[in-house]
Amino acid sequence: MLPENRKSHSPHLFVDISSHGFGHIAQIAPVLNELRRRIPALKLTVQCAVPVEKLQSRIHGPFEHICAATDFGMCMANAVEVLVEESAQAYTDFHQNWASKIAQQAEVLQQNAPDLVFSDVSYLTLAAAKHAGIPALGMCSLNWADIYEHYCSGLPGAAKIHRQMLAAYNSAEHFVRLQPSMPMLQLQNTLELGPIGQTGINRRAEIDAKFGLTQDVKLVLVAMGGIQMRLPVEQWPSIAGVKWVVQRSWGVCHPDAIELEALGMSFTDILCSCDALITKPGYGSFAEAAVNGVPVLYLRRFDWPEEAFLVDWLSQFGRCLEVQRNDLENGAIATVLEALWKLPSLPLVLPVGIAQVADFVVKITSVRLKIEQI
Repeated sequence: MLPENRKSHSPHLFVDISSHGFGHIAQIAPVLNELRRRIPALKLTVQCAVPVEKLQSRIHGPFEHICAATDFGMCMANAVEVLVEESAQAYTDFHQNWASKIAQQAEVLQQNAPDLVFSDVSYLTLAAAKHAGIPALGMCSLNWADIYEHYCSGLPGAAKIHRQMLAAYNSAEHFVRLQPSMPMLQLQNTLELGPIGQTGINRRAEIDAKFGLTQDVKLVLVAMGGIQMRLPVEQWPSIAGVKWVVQRSWGVCHPDAIELEALGMSFTDILCSCDALITKPGYGSFAEAAVNGVPVLYLRRFDWPEEAFLVDWLSQFGRCLEVQRNDLENGAIATVLEALWKLPSLPLVLPVGIAQVADFVVKITSVRLKIEQI
């Protein structure tokens, strides 16, 4: 017969979320919320360098926050430009004493004693989970091994670093490739599941009432993602019938600008209430735009290897057009916005990946708990 404390044991997930932008939070948060809906007593420990307030805006319910990063992605000049030399050096430094780093992170995991480690998309934490003997699941539309190889292959020491990254990713029980994603041909444990995107509520009537807008006014959300890239919106010419929704930190002074924070709504509700999104190709923004039926003007990143797969997917299942950087910086986008709004509407993308990944996590943790109870 089981001790009383083992009978009452609730599943505990240790979740590691990359802070390279906000897209990783947008990917994993809907899954965590679905898991908590199914398992109200679920215990969450979240390791992420993003401020806890940002995490709380996406993840429902209580969780323990460890404010630390176990990956860094790539060093960025802004939302669309990679600093290759700086990134290569950062990886060289990061992989010094690699075995020691794995052991240190394994100690963190052992102290928390989760039933499952869930990573989007730190490879160090996956390697540490293997070291600690804890089941682990990776999930993302990309992996840093492929990104690193794209930019840094051929550099001194890069082959060894890349091997260590691949070994860490392949050490997980499974790695979920979310649609759309990079092919990840060098991972041997991939499982392809559907898209994930938070569904918002269209609250346009509230916005109109608050700001005295009429229904014929177009709201355009300008959001370049979690990596800073300020656009000079204050210099943009006015476009008849268009208002720009921009973040407060940009300090934009423009008669047609509305501060995003002044709306007092979740980001997804704001997105769902807008007539267009201006952004760069990123999983979170593209998936949520498709799920909520919002057309997208995107500024290409060009050499980011995930980009082509995101653009191809949104072009097939949503509405999107490319905007040139010079035109965007000068606000010369009236013509391309009109073309965007003339594109035919398509059925909303269903975020079936949320339930699919949740099903998979429940299956893994259930097996783990049964084994422990024997």
